[in-house]
Amino acid sequence: MRTARATAAAVTAVIGAGAAAVAAGRFASDAALRIPSGRPLPTEPGLTVHATAAGQVTLTRDLAALRPGRYGLVGERFHAVVGPVLAGTSHSADTVVRRLERVTYGTPEPGDRARFTPNVHVGDPATALGVDHTVLDVPGELGPLPTWFVPGARDTWVIAVHGLGATRELVLNVLDALRRNQFPVLVPAYRGDPEAPRSPDGLNHLGETEWRDLDAALRHAVDSGARKVVLYGWSTGATMALRTAARSELREHVAGLLLDSPVLDWESTLRALAGARRTPGVLLPLAVRAAQGRTGLYGDHRPGAVRLDGVAIPTQIFHGPDDTVAPWRFSRRLAAAHPNTVTLQTVRGAPHAAMWNADPAAYEESLRRFLVPLM
Repeated sequence: MRTARATAAAVTAVIGAGAAAVAAGRFASDAALRIPSGRPLPTEPGLTVHATAAGQVTLTRDLAALRPGRYGLVGERFHAVVGPVLAGTSHSADTVVRRLERVTYGTPEPGDRARFTPNVHVGDPATALGVDHTVLDVPGELGPLPTWFVPGARDTWVIAVHGLGATRELVLNVLDALRRNQFPVLVPAYRGDPEAPRSPDGLNHLGETEWRDLDAALRHAVDSGARKVVLYGWSTGATMALRTAARSELREHVAGLLLDSPVLDWESTLRALAGARRTPGVLLPLAVRAAQGRTGLYGDHRPGAVRLDGVAIPTQIFHGPDDTVAPWRFSRRLAAAHPNTVTLQTVRGAPHAAMWNADPAAYEESLRRFLVPLM
């Protein structure tokens, strides 16, 4: 009897431990599978606003606060745009002073907590940039996909999609550059976005199912007269672009790919996001297995990195070594494996999906050089 009780207790303990491990894995995997839209990623450090003055803001001294370039600064009740660190301004040992370009809404006050975001615009093309556009409902697999359409004179269109934690507002950073070159631009929302259909399981599939919504936008462009299409994606939006170029029935219309901070190895990205939420290292393998079980990530082909198998089209990657979410090494490998079709523009000092922010002028010039032959 005692042996039976001991065995039962041991089995119960094992089952309990197994259930706890499964629960822990699911919780840790939520760091990537349930990323809220429109909020800075958990890898972005929190800063404190110490002071504001005419044209300047004083922030906690941190590697993030010292980054080059131009960023959105978002707090609980405000959004502002900050430029470079101000030279010739007094900085304390604990603070850094950056140019305050504008306050979009609210008021940053001393003591407010804030984070950097790649989004320097809030709203839509009209409210943020004064750009005329049409709001479309593109038919998608799960329902209508709200889409901004900005007309242009060319028959080569650009379809631009955001990625992890972002919204369509991210595309506004480069919209003027695309318009200057007279490209019609489609900016679709896709499953999981607040204004788009919900994913059936409520989870982010890191581009593995979301690409079908980009494919729907591609079909709309071709049906509307686009002769060629450039797919432009940030983060998991870049993964969607790769998937669409490889799998779409309309892939012969895809003339080029623009990939900013592409997620090319989902396991590395999931581990980075879970680690940023202080998930213990011992739980990270459980998070990976839980993500696979919950989403079937790459269940229909080999696991591992995304490659341009069968996609021999011009591709420009913007990426750099300071991206802690989507490791730069996978972009380097991709470019090295396809030297005739893939060009890597290395951007230093920029976090995930913020390659434009580090040096907008240099980024837009690279963008122009890539697009000119495709016009």
